[in-house]
Amino acid sequence: MTNITPIRTEADYEAALEAIEQLMLAEPGSPEADDLEVLSTLIAAYEDKHHHIDAPDPIEAIKFHMEQRGLVRRDFAEIVGQNRATELLQKRRKLNLNNIRAIVTKWQIPIEALITDYQTKNHA
Repeated sequence: MTNITPIRTEADYEAALEAIEQLMLAEPGSPEADDLEVLSTLIAAYEDKHHHIDAPDPIEAIKFHMEQRGLVRRDFAEIVGQNRATELLQKRRKLNLNNIRAIVTKWQIPIEALITDYQTKNHA
């Protein structure tokens, strides 16, 4: 069994990552597998606190989804309408509840990715 200690510094974090690498092939139910589970939890907690990455804004999440699936603006327009698609993708307009419902239903993008507030571009 590994001597597992709290992760308080970047050095502790690096050491935990090295230790977890050694435990990746542990047999389920073994003491090593238990160590792997505990270290994974500690690493996740440390990363959440010190290496937190903010979720992308909803439009960036939509663009990422489109890119990953080879979709184009025309595909998005089939969901929200031609003019609305352009305005939304250019961040000239915010998603409304009907847009969000349609996107979640048609593309299965998690609703959590679409309900975050974001800034629109100001046009004079």
